[in-house]
Amino acid sequence: MAASTRSLTVDVSWTCRFPALSPDNKAIAFVSDRDGSPRAWVQPLPELAGAEPLLEGGFGAPPAHPPLARVIDTGPEPVGNVLWSPDGQWLAVMISPGGGEHTQVWAVRPDGTDRRLLAGPTDTPARGSAVFVRWTGQGSTLLVAELAGTGSTEAVLIDAGLGHRDTIAVGPLMWPSAVSRDHRRVLLRHGPRGMREMSVADLPFGAERPLLPPTTDLGTLSPDGEVAYIRSNAGRDRMALIAMPMGGAPQVIAERADAELDRFSVSVDGTVALLVWNVAGRSELEVADLVEGVTRPLPPPPAEVISSARLSLDGTLAVMAGEGPDTPSYVMLCDLATGDYRRVAGDDPLTDGLDAELVRFEARDGLELTGWLYRAGPKAPCAIYLHGGPESQERPTFNPLFQRLVAAGISVLAPNVRGSSGFGRAFLDADNHALRFHAIDDVADCVDHVVRTGVADPAKIACMGRSYGGYLTLAALVTYPELFAAGVDVCGMADFATFYARTEPWIAAAAVTEYGDPVADRELLRALSPLHSFDRLTAPLLVVHGAQDTNVPVYEAEQVVATATARGVPCRYLLFDDEGHETVRTANRVTFVEAVIDWLGRWFEE
Repeated sequence: MAASTRSLTVDVSWTCRFPALSPDNKAIAFVSDRDGSPRAWVQPLPELAGAEPLLEGGFGAPPAHPPLARVIDTGPEPVGNVLWSPDGQWLAVMISPGGGEHTQVWAVRPDGTDRRLLAGPTDTPARGSAVFVRWTGQGSTLLVAELAGTGSTEAVLIDAGLGHRDTIAVGPLMWPSAVSRDHRRVLLRHGPRGMREMSVADLPFGAERPLLPPTTDLGTLSPDGEVAYIRSNAGRDRMALIAMPMGGAPQVIAERADAELDRFSVSVDGTVALLVWNVAGRSELEVADLVEGVTRPLPPPPAEVISSARLSLDGTLAVMAGEGPDTPSYVMLCDLATGDYRRVAGDDPLTDGLDAELVRFEARDGLELTGWLYRAGPKAPCAIYLHGGPESQERPTFNPLFQRLVAAGISVLAPNVRGSSGFGRAFLDADNHALRFHAIDDVADCVDHVVRTGVADPAKIACMGRSYGGYLTLAALVTYPELFAAGVDVCGMADFATFYARTEPWIAAAAVTEYGDPVADRELLRALSPLHSFDRLTAPLLVVHGAQDTNVPVYEAEQVVATATARGVPCRYLLFDDEGHETVRTANRVTFVEAVIDWLGRWFEE
């Protein structure tokens, strides 16, 4: 395996995610791993006055290292999200004790004082979880979703200052989306994956009224609670923004035939919305005037993918996290009136970053598949990398693993096989239940594409992926063993029976529409479970997992390692004691990337 001229060291660029503006637009809070673990940071924004705009994808002069940027001390545990309260008095912070999936919600003053736990498990081992949804706009009241160990969810209003708690809704597979500013109405999402509906209820004890049928997932309310704004594909193939007046008919605010609505943010006064469109994986932005019902495009953002977007309290600015194949996630501001972008926090782009090439090809049944190709050279070793979900999407984002693979002379094809999001409801549902066998075939068709087009050496192809992508990796390795020289399974499911029995109750309940019922579809799920076909496994296998993972419990990895080893298949097990379903600590990410490079290099050399 010939190494390229690129750097062979693991890139340790730091990232900034989930930015939120202070109410006076003078500071930002965000999550950054610049000191090795994701933590909450606050940075003043004095440079905005007279700053040069950053337009049309350029970066301009990078900001000086902000001397006043400071960590908000919430303890040693990883931070998953942060949000500034409308009164400016609090930051809501989501924390993962032990690095796992059982999260807590804390409130802390923006100067780092007066830290207090608002919701989430305190027992060991933890049961349940808490996630903040949004500040309601009334004082320091935060809407929180608390997931019980039984699988039921409580929607709770919590006063960060006084600690008062008011449970406003309870139910299985329920998620609170929004509360009106006067706390008289709540917007609730119900249902499993792919079958979610929106309803509304008057508080304190009003009956729920359905608003839109499946599939709806993101939603918010106008300040008076009289209009719900919902991302939905009800009656259409692609996600659009729908306005649902209480007692009225749905109105389409914005939809596109060539794109899906990825995310949106509505101003506190309910007059303006920022729309982030997913156009074949890249982001485009629009502003919607919710009073007049018209939209206008913003200039192309300077990042290929916008992963987070929030409006300022006055509705004049958007603060966003953006990234690209050569640019770690950073924070930018956009003036909605002028369309000017300004980069305000984040690490520098790489000088020798990757180019992501969008490729299109047909599956064996004629369905068009797409993927992002990162070339190391002609007929090079190649890794087929499969994303999680499956209702997720491979997009041109910053991935240190891809950087390092290409540097080591290994091309990467990161496809969107059937079941991926971003391409409409029909494509999303094309792998449900028994159709999953076709998604496994898609992986083989990806191999066919890279071999047929001269990208890959057919004797040096690996399959790898995380979460659902780890499952699909195992399934492809046992279904098409002749295609792969090595495999990497990162927190993947191996046996649906043990996955359903050991995962979180709400994950198991929500997964039925995607995979099948563990009782009624027992035989189908057994046939789809790669562990029961390990007599066909030949590819040497690197298995990676986080010990704190309760989404896909570590027992899945243990079964894989034990069964592969018993059958004489070379196997290495990399377990991170302080990680959950995601690997978030910089040192662990470096260890992971180096392990993958060493593993593939070993088997590609033979």
